Amino acid sequence: MPGTIIVGFDGSAESRAAADWAAREAALRGSEVRLVHVRQPMPEPMGESLRQALETHRHWAERLPREAAQDLKARYPGVEVGTEQPSGSSGELLVDAARGAELLVLGSRALSGIGGFLVGSVGRSVVGRTGTPVILVRAGEKAADEHIEDATGRPSEATGFRPVVLGLATGGPDEKLMTFAFEEALRRRAPLVVVQGWNLAPYYVYSASPAVVPLEDITREQAAALSETLRPWREKYPDVEVVEACRLGSPAEHLIDASDEASLVVVGRRIRRGPLGAHIGSVAQAVMHHAVAPVAVVPHD
Repeated sequence: MPGTIIVGFDGSAESRAAADWAAREAALRGSEVRLVHVRQPMPEPMGESLRQALETHRHWAERLPREAAQDLKARYPGVEVGTEQPSGSSGELLVDAARGAELLVLGSRALSGIGGFLVGSVGRSVVGRTGTPVILVRAGEKAADEHIEDATGRPSEATGFRPVVLGLATGGPDEKLMTFAFEEALRRRAPLVVVQGWNLAPYYVYSASPAVVPLEDITREQAAALSETLRPWREKYPDVEVVEACRLGSPAEHLIDASDEASLVVVGRRIRRGPLGAHIGSVAQAVMHHAVAPVAVVPHD
């Protein structure tokens, strides 16, 4: 399904925020949006009164994606929006729907009292199994949140986009991940902030004399290695402003901090084809649950 952005839609506030984000992204890409609302099959056998109640609920639920699609079409007139209502397991059907699509967009809801967001079991399963980039959008996310502040100090759709933030692991980048991040920055005409966190080797950490740790030299070496890694990508995307942030400490914490000023945070997920099945790395997990901005999880080899 080239040129299609799939949205997992159930009528909740988080799924509506995901649908809005998908429509905005589709406008940037020239893609269409498809809202996938998974219906649960009716149990058999059942009494007549229960059957009537479930039928009433089914008719009500069927209206949700249609009405949402109409609303998106009205607010984003250049974007094609369709709906699909398969019946079965949500996780399986969303993974199936995402095959061949450009993106799969899912919603996440805020955790009251804890500075983060909840990615449910279905969302985690889908992120860990699909080969399509997944975007996680928090409930309450608005278009203006992705833009820099205007002269009055408020975010505004009339201003430019906030930076795209890319989490880059040490040891060399994956081409699919790098291409995704640079293309997103290019579409938004926004800077790309590349964040790389690193830690001291164990023989430094457990050294009896911390004074002998050549921290400044190591910091310069890490920064130089990051610059060299990004050099061919700067040449490939000369119109993208690249900001390098190579810092000592937890990569996840640095990415979460950077999400405060981002329009999108991009992290990778290595595809695991072994007996352990679906896998989401610790950095991606932390960013999914605690980043303020929408998060793109890009699967790669």
